[in-house]
Amino acid sequence: MGKYKVVLLDADMTLLDFRRSERAALSWVLERHGLPRNEEVLSAYSRINDALWKAMARGEVDQGFLVVERFSALLRALEAGGDPKALNHDYELRLGEEAYLLPGAMELCRDLAAGGLTLAIATNGLPAAQWGRYRRTGLDRVVPHLLVSAELGAAKPDPAFFDRALERLGVTDRSAAVMVGDGLETDILGGSRAGLDTVWYNPGGLPLSGPAVPTYTAADYGALRDLLL
Repeated sequence: MGKYKVVLLDADMTLLDFRRSERAALSWVLERHGLPRNEEVLSAYSRINDALWKAMARGEVDQGFLVVERFSALLRALEAGGDPKALNHDYELRLGEEAYLLPGAMELCRDLAAGGLTLAIATNGLPAAQWGRYRRTGLDRVVPHLLVSAELGAAKPDPAFFDRALERLGVTDRSAAVMVGDGLETDILGGSRAGLDTVWYNPGGLPLSGPAVPTYTAADYGALRDLLL
């Protein structure tokens, strides 16, 4: 086994196909509430949502504001009436039902677990959605821990998120733990600030940007497996 004993794994777009889940859940909610659900609307929501999550990572908004504002902003863009809180409520529940793993994600987790590593999913996602997809994909049978920001009381990249996650896992030696994720502004920056080694999962070959500097970069699950085992 390699130098690490505990691996914190980001959820969305590291193990879970969030884009697919998002589109399916949003299409269902928009139809349920009598709103248009064409490609333009789906793309507009995605832009709004992404911008708000980035603002939350910078500490500019909190999650309670984010989940309502994303639908308020969409309704304003559509010049449509509706209750953004009700839209968000239905969306969160439906998102937990739209559960899709990225190809090879389950095999990666099985290999890491078989290699003696303790695995935990560490995510900023919303509890209803993350717990629903964690169970429906079967990840709960391979990854024994799901750590959700709303339940920890802090979100990545706040070091408090990692402090509380490691406390839950009983980790006292941070050199034995590593954070793996696709988000430079959340996973990598937050993990580094918390004194952890980090692996940037970067299958798209994106250029490094911003203040985050990963300890390692992995372009695919094979490279990630080699780094950790």
